[in-house]
Amino acid sequence: MTNTQFEQIKELLSTPQSISIIPHRNPDGDAIGSSLALYHFLKVKHDVCVVAPNDYPSFLKWLPGNETVKFFDKQNNQSKKVLNKASIVFLLDFNVLHRIGEDMAKTVAEFKGTFVMIDHHQQPDTDLTDYIYSDTSICSTSQMIYHFLEKLGAVDKVDEAIASCLYTGIMTDTGSFRFPSTTSTTHRIIASLIDKGANNAQIHNQVYDTNSYGRLQLLGCALRNLKLVESYKTAYILLSQAELDQNNFQKGDTEGVVNYALSLEGIIFAAIFIEDVEQKIIKISLRSKGSFSVNQFSRNHFNGGGHDNAAGGRSELTLEGTAHKFESLLPEYELELKKTDV
Repeated sequence: MTNTQFEQIKELLSTPQSISIIPHRNPDGDAIGSSLALYHFLKVKHDVCVVAPNDYPSFLKWLPGNETVKFFDKQNNQSKKVLNKASIVFLLDFNVLHRIGEDMAKTVAEFKGTFVMIDHHQQPDTDLTDYIYSDTSICSTSQMIYHFLEKLGAVDKVDEAIASCLYTGIMTDTGSFRFPSTTSTTHRIIASLIDKGANNAQIHNQVYDTNSYGRLQLLGCALRNLKLVESYKTAYILLSQAELDQNNFQKGDTEGVVNYALSLEGIIFAAIFIEDVEQKIIKISLRSKGSFSVNQFSRNHFNGGGHDNAAGGRSELTLEGTAHKFESLLPEYELELKKTDV
């Protein structure tokens, strides 16, 4: 986005507007953190509401402003009213409309006002929005919201609520600041957010140290199901619907589990395959180290995408069929996998 475009957005926001903020389906810490941070900034002057496609994990429900979020799948009429009266819609942490689900995408596609996309994923749909702030080098959309406020000359408006939301989004999308996308700029922003009221220890505890018994039991199940394909520096995990049900699965319980597979010594490519009987799909999360692009792998084979080292996808095969397909693809990537060092 050019400086001129930032100035145009600043001008748009200089008068009261009706604004909707939309994160992607199954919002994670970055999606809901960036959305609520922007909500808190805009609500001072504007009529603003976050409309999420569906619910998010309970370990994010403490975020300030959580109680104002509307869910398109459960509060359909209310959500449509909010979207239909909006003059500006912000699309946060996703780059193509299908990421919000088919029904919501149809509603949003009919919107006649101004679209603003802020996102850090690869290959955004540039035809979708009026304004697009896209930067794949930035670790999180939450960090991009901080830069967005900088461009608007509004960093001084960051209060404790905004700081807490942005800190949560950056922390979760960088794996607690350990991923390569975490830069010195990220750390300087984090320091600023702490200075503005983000309680780093409390936020970490709220997100990572509030496990249910079922979630830990499910983690044990996932680790027992861990498969190694050492010749291709690959590991993967399978979780069936029955295993989810046996361990009282709640949304968010499998968050980060794929990273255990990636943590194995010598492994540079990891995946988790999770059966979802209701949607009749297998949900896929892919992770990698070094130069191996799981974004491209997922786009090529599993109807997904994301970042070079973190991506998602889906399969309409059975759980076992998906695992078989995954293993059968590895020989095609043998040279890339074997030459990747970390």
